[in-house]
Amino acid sequence: MAILPGNTLGMLGGGQLGRMFVTAARTMGYDVIVLDPDPGSPAGDLASEHLAKDYDDTGALDYLAQRCAVVTTEFENIPALTLAYLARSVAVHPSASALHIAQHRKQEKEFFREQGLDTAEFVAVENNDDLEAARDFDFPAILKTAMLGYDGKGQVVCESFDDLKPAYEQIGGKPCVLEQRIDLACEVSVVLGRSTSGEVTCFPIAENRHANGILDMSIVPASISQQHAAAVIDAATRIANGLDYRGVLAVEFFISSDGRVLVNEMAPRPHNSGHYTLDACETSQFEQQVRMVCGLPAGSCRLHTPVAMWNLLGDVWPEGGIPDWESVLELEHAKLHLYGKAEARPGRKMGHLNCLGESLDDALELLETVRAILGVK
Repeated sequence: MAILPGNTLGMLGGGQLGRMFVTAARTMGYDVIVLDPDPGSPAGDLASEHLAKDYDDTGALDYLAQRCAVVTTEFENIPALTLAYLARSVAVHPSASALHIAQHRKQEKEFFREQGLDTAEFVAVENNDDLEAARDFDFPAILKTAMLGYDGKGQVVCESFDDLKPAYEQIGGKPCVLEQRIDLACEVSVVLGRSTSGEVTCFPIAENRHANGILDMSIVPASISQQHAAAVIDAATRIANGLDYRGVLAVEFFISSDGRVLVNEMAPRPHNSGHYTLDACETSQFEQQVRMVCGLPAGSCRLHTPVAMWNLLGDVWPEGGIPDWESVLELEHAKLHLYGKAEARPGRKMGHLNCLGESLDDALELLETVRAILGVK
């Protein structure tokens, strides 16, 4: 039975993804309770109620379960045990098992391979014996922490085996995955929704460009072949079905210079590369998340406008001031989204801009105009 407007939804996590979910849900007529320990939570600021408690606070979890018709998440580093605890008394999507797989790179890559999908070659590095066993691995490679890595954090490039031990020590001797570095043609991602009945609906594929390990821009439609696009959609659908997923899921891919489609990682939530949907699609990824967890039919994923999405990091903010939003907002096809964060810091995601155009070239040209206004080369 569908959970209709007038009900209360629960959100674990209070960052910008939660904030945009709250906006979509409240626009549709739902109340939202956010559980996030940060008293200045961007999502909590807009929620019907904000519980500034830890994710393992059983009193707060019981309160959430009693008042919400369903609970969802905005990032994957929520303890899987929290979801399992809530699931005893309230519907929770995504499931604790899906979150558990996404939280550990080795488990995640093994799961992808169990679905018959290709990944970059990898080996687990969990102790000094594993370091020696990796002597014959094909370098160059990237050593990545098995857990809690994001936006390029917890990653060290190893040009040869001699770099591996210092890299492992730099990471702090934590469990890692050593992953072969791929000669890339491009990186792409797809955001999808999967319903209770197993129906999968995919948003258009985004082509992603990174800077310093952080997503810089997403371009839609992606400039990839129909064959590659079909392989990406098929792989993402297999992953969602393999997880028996319910909600919104993002899957990132490498397309190698020799034409292989390799699954990189998944995010059991909306994704930075899906922010273009807010202005360029008939349904946003956040409305779709509301629809999927509430058992409603999927909204249309149709792209109505080519778009270039640019991440606004704290680096754009001048010292002691704010960017020249007035000049940016004079551009009628530049759509500004700020996340309500009080302090701008280098590398911190403060917002994004969606630049729309009659063609992708128009959208990219507009993006360059915006970057010039804000003094970014």
